[in-house]
Amino acid sequence: MVTSRWTVAPAQATSPRRRGAVLERAILDAALEQLSTVGWNGLTMEGVAAGAQTGKAAVYRRWPSKEDLVADALQAALPRLEEAPDLGTLREDLLALCRTARDAMFSRPGFALRAVIHECDPAQVERFQGLIFESVVRPTVELLHQVISRGIERGEVRPDATNGYVFDAVPAMMMYRSKIRGCEWEDLELEEMVDQLMLPLLRPDRG
Repeated sequence: MVTSRWTVAPAQATSPRRRGAVLERAILDAALEQLSTVGWNGLTMEGVAAGAQTGKAAVYRRWPSKEDLVADALQAALPRLEEAPDLGTLREDLLALCRTARDAMFSRPGFALRAVIHECDPAQVERFQGLIFESVVRPTVELLHQVISRGIERGEVRPDATNGYVFDAVPAMMMYRSKIRGCEWEDLELEEMVDQLMLPLLRPDRG
């Protein structure tokens, strides 16, 4: 008995051609992945194109430089700080806001952003410092303004507390201790900052 064997070549898997926003999202994700694995100095437009499974020309057509690509990748991925907490007390609102800011700082794109700043030359750093301010610091300050204003309405905060020095206290402390002291801002550390710094700074004069 003769048995016939037919050899059938396996069908090659082909990725559907992506365009527009789908392709741009893939490129931005690939750039963030490169930042997380090889850092700023190791990131190349060719490597990003390979990671996104597209051609180098498709990357350069949208982003003429590595700086432009990385800035957009980070801005698209950083968590949004859009809503001020309203949990009924100043302390709980401050803690919730600080946790949100902490989560943004220590998110994957947050880590990548700090890695970029440490590896960039001074001219490049200025651009990414602006990104930190616009994406993390300024939204945190705006939400802090809302929390403190609500505290004033409740009588928990002195009326003259809505000023720039007070608003800068939380982001300045968090960034300073994170960079200089290596603080990772566990929940207990956030509670200590709120209880020992922010509440004494904000509470009405009881004298």
